[in-house]
Amino acid sequence: MLKCIIVSDQPQSTQLLKNYIKKVPFLTLLGTFPDSRSALVSQENNHAELILLDVSKAQQTRSLFNAFFRHDTMIILTSSNRRLALDGFDHGAIDFLMKPILLDRFHRAVEKAYKLKFAPSHAKSASQIIPLKGGYIFIKESTRLLRVELDDIYYVMGLKNYVSILTKTQRIVSLQTMKQMEELLPSHRFIRVHRSYFVALDKIISVEKQQIQVKDKVIPIGNAYLPSFMKRLTKRTNT
Repeated sequence: MLKCIIVSDQPQSTQLLKNYIKKVPFLTLLGTFPDSRSALVSQENNHAELILLDVSKAQQTRSLFNAFFRHDTMIILTSSNRRLALDGFDHGAIDFLMKPILLDRFHRAVEKAYKLKFAPSHAKSASQIIPLKGGYIFIKESTRLLRVELDDIYYVMGLKNYVSILTKTQRIVSLQTMKQMEELLPSHRFIRVHRSYFVALDKIISVEKQQIQVKDKVIPIGNAYLPSFMKRLTKRTNT
């Protein structure tokens, strides 16, 4: 079991998280706290391994993290301010939940915490853990860097000196090469199947006659990429 607490001064948010926790069999809620001071006092006597921490300001984020990390605790940040995500990750949060929080997204976050806590000792270091969910990359779109969740990407299509990235919510066109995308995309989650295509392994619907169906798109498998793709697909299916 993974022992957790909720730190939030918003009753509605606290109640939502309590309801979600009840739906996760490996979570045990030790208590809820309206402020960090009372939560820290509780940590001295009844140590929680995971804190669901609700914040609204960057300065607040930094001070709370410094306090809680002295207790060797994992933190999942929750907020209605998306700009706090990067600040949270910079200070060691294992995940960020944007309000309103959906149950599926909550479950993925706490499952990550569970795996970090109970992974075999030889696999606990951050450099050895290979997450199959979560994570993000930054894609250059015009004059800005756009954060793109890896879970949202279906495929990447190369078009001369730029790429087209299809996600769950949008299509992004970026002045980048396929080589640059290969360096950005984690190889255990994305595979190159053609000189012009990368596909997300978990988004593949079917494979037939050297073609892959991803969403409503049929993507060809290049002859040079077919052997490695089939080997990878078979290995993934059998694990």
